[in-house]
Amino acid sequence: MTRRLCSLPRQPAPSFGPGLTAERLGALLAGRRMWVNGTVLHYCFLDADSDASVIPVPGTGELRRVPWAGGKEQRDVVRECFAQWEALGVGIVFTEVGDRGEAELRIGFQAGGGSWSAVGREALAVGRAERTMNLGWDVTAQGERGTVLHEIGHALGLVHEHQNPSAGLHWDDEAVYAELAGPPNHWSRETTDTNVLRALDAGESRGAVWDPCSVMALPFGPGLVLEPERYRGGLRPAGTPSDLDREFVLRWYPPAGGCGPKPLVPFRSAPLALGPGEQADFRVEPPETRDYTVGTFGDADTVLVVFEEREGEPRFLAGHDDGGTPDNAAVRVRLVRGRRYVVRVRLYSTWGSGQTAVMCW
Repeated sequence: MTRRLCSLPRQPAPSFGPGLTAERLGALLAGRRMWVNGTVLHYCFLDADSDASVIPVPGTGELRRVPWAGGKEQRDVVRECFAQWEALGVGIVFTEVGDRGEAELRIGFQAGGGSWSAVGREALAVGRAERTMNLGWDVTAQGERGTVLHEIGHALGLVHEHQNPSAGLHWDDEAVYAELAGPPNHWSRETTDTNVLRALDAGESRGAVWDPCSVMALPFGPGLVLEPERYRGGLRPAGTPSDLDREFVLRWYPPAGGCGPKPLVPFRSAPLALGPGEQADFRVEPPETRDYTVGTFGDADTVLVVFEEREGEPRFLAGHDDGGTPDNAAVRVRLVRGRRYVVRVRLYSTWGSGQTAVMCW
């Protein structure tokens, strides 16, 4: 029996400037979807009367309206799955909110719309009235909890593990097309290419070791994989985060240290002694209310994000990713005296002298 599978929409290939070294390009590919550590990801469920898709009724020429709302049991499974990821000890916090304007992750349950999610920071490019995740079948059914865990993995920035080039999977392409063109998936060849047959760039995947037990690997029945021989009988991941999944997410999102962010005093630069993928956090307590520039210096690709603390929780204020460009990450923001702000800088890679710094002025 063929299971329903995650159907990520196809995204345009990333565009970087010419002349990048392989090391720099690999670092950009690896980190471009990942959140800065310490981010609070707010999620909401789209259940207003206006939240719906209008789709054609096959063979009739008519249209029907399919709502995005899910029942309490469906929403409870999603809440439990967010908690399961957070319980791994990651430095990302998931918080449910009722206002979609405050939510980076917006979840719908359109029946027949497939299950998919924006991958990591791709969610920020999705319109506030649109979903960043859809769960298109009953996730309360036996064995379907893994679907929710898988889609939340995408929301954290993880990609399909069966597409890891280190897996060395040799598919029977036509058998895969035929299998997934039928029920219950009804995929086009393009969707099958995007989600199964296309091997990811080495920089996009988690590295030289692939994990067939990963929650990010999809299940497949026999007869679809030709080589390696041990997978001819199919791929059957457990449907829950594996040990290597936990190791990977903790590398990107380690738990917060005890010292907290360092002070960043206006007009004083703070050196960044970071390696690829590492992050530095700073706190800013502005001496006066005005517009400030917060930016990095040096030959480096970085992501810089400014958060404002509201009731003890960091809320996104502004951010800039200078990855692959000759510019440095910088934002212009209004900071208010008496409030506290957190600046987080994650490094992709350096070149030239490798000396980097951050300043608020």
